[in-house]
Amino acid sequence: MNIRVAGPRSWSGPRNGAPWVWGFAAAALVWLVILVISGQGGGQTVSLALSLAPYLVIVGLGQMLVVTAGPGNIDVSVSSIISLAGFVSVAAASATGSAAVGILAGIGVGVLVAAVSTVAILGLSVPPIIATLAAGLVASSITLSTANGFTAVPDAGLRAALNLRPAGVPVLALAIAVLTVLVAALLRRTVYGRSLVAVGQNRRAAERAGVPVARVIATTYLLSGALAGLTGALLAAYIAPSADLGTRYLLDSVAVVVIGGTLISGGRAVPVGVWGAALFFILLDGLVNLVGWSTAAQNLLKGGLVLFVLFLAGGGDRSGGLASLFRRRPRPAAATTTTTITGDDTDG
Repeated sequence: MNIRVAGPRSWSGPRNGAPWVWGFAAAALVWLVILVISGQGGGQTVSLALSLAPYLVIVGLGQMLVVTAGPGNIDVSVSSIISLAGFVSVAAASATGSAAVGILAGIGVGVLVAAVSTVAILGLSVPPIIATLAAGLVASSITLSTANGFTAVPDAGLRAALNLRPAGVPVLALAIAVLTVLVAALLRRTVYGRSLVAVGQNRRAAERAGVPVARVIATTYLLSGALAGLTGALLAAYIAPSADLGTRYLLDSVAVVVIGGTLISGGRAVPVGVWGAALFFILLDGLVNLVGWSTAAQNLLKGGLVLFVLFLAGGGDRSGGLASLFRRRPRPAAATTTTTITGDDTDG
């Protein structure tokens, strides 16, 4: 029996050919509103958004991989990893005088925390949300202890590099664009990527097809931890290490994944969509700060716009999304007593 996974459908879906469009469309809309309200040129706004969005994109790509693994898979430890990796990275760079060592230390922290989650998920059968939450709490406790009396300062050379903007385009944005292309290639061109999509689409069928599901899941969480650690290392150098450095990145990382077109039910990953959704969130923050709205009003606006974008993009989900309520449903086919079983049946 041969089990095949439809590669193209795992990227766009039959009813929604470009799910990543919605994030970019929403970002463009918010940018136009900012332009109208401020009455100033939009180039500086775009440059600033491109300076901040890459940090959300990095952690979002890791979260995307986890979500692609199928229902129930989510990494809620990313915010704690970012905060802890920020302190460890700055401390390592200060002690060794090498920014590269600091970045590697931050990535290592992310991998270590993710390894704890992975052991709990695969070895103890703990639900992913509980396993990553527990690992995140441990990381948070270590972060709070490290923050007391912390005196190291971010590497000046790395901070200068993160602030480089030739022709108004941040160097970091270009680097993360390349990373996004590599993640897309990883998903499309490698055995791991095809296996991850297969597991997300139908874990049982993937197991029957001989896919090493446990290895794929472990690799996915370790990659998410590594990317969260990289985010913390870069963000701490760009701003400063703090105990709440990664707080906003938990919910935002999940939101950019879903708005970007990745199925929350798994089986379809859209790396380029993470960029559009990240730009949307960064520009939205700029808009609400520009108009001086209260925190409650900001959250109301964010929630409303997120729901609106999800409503528009809902047609690409397996369940049809909210938009399916307004589509005419086909009549059920007439009952038949003939059952055909083929060798390509993914359910075995």
